[in-house]
Amino acid sequence: MRKIDLIVIHCSATRENTDYSPKQLESDHKARGFLRAGYNFYIRKSGEVVNLRPLEQIPAHARGHNKHSIGICYEGHHRTVTGYPHTGSKDLVVTFDPASLNLLSRLMGLWAPGSLRGLKRRRDDLAG
Repeated sequence: MRKIDLIVIHCSATRENTDYSPKQLESDHKARGFLRAGYNFYIRKSGEVVNLRPLEQIPAHARGHNKHSIGICYEGHHRTVTGYPHTGSKDLVVTFDPASLNLLSRLMGLWAPGSLRGLKRRRDDLAG
């Protein structure tokens, strides 16, 4: 097993009222030049956890951190703005539902206490 010391949380940057299937995610990543979706796991709005890449396989989700991290992507989690003259995505909303907590708990239990250096929300400094 490769050395993993970081879990990075992403969102699909789609509106909360729009479904974004694993097939669409895969297709969009391929269109950007990736061989497949860059994350290890994709959590659907329904709570379904979809395995996209085995943990042994290096993901492609956070430039400079891929070799030692796990990438988890949430479906949606962008609210549609109302009451503004424009529409679009605002306010990242991450909801740790039972499926999310179960997955994070399971993953964190794979390593000795203290061996994970962090759990981060994907930001510009982790882009990739």
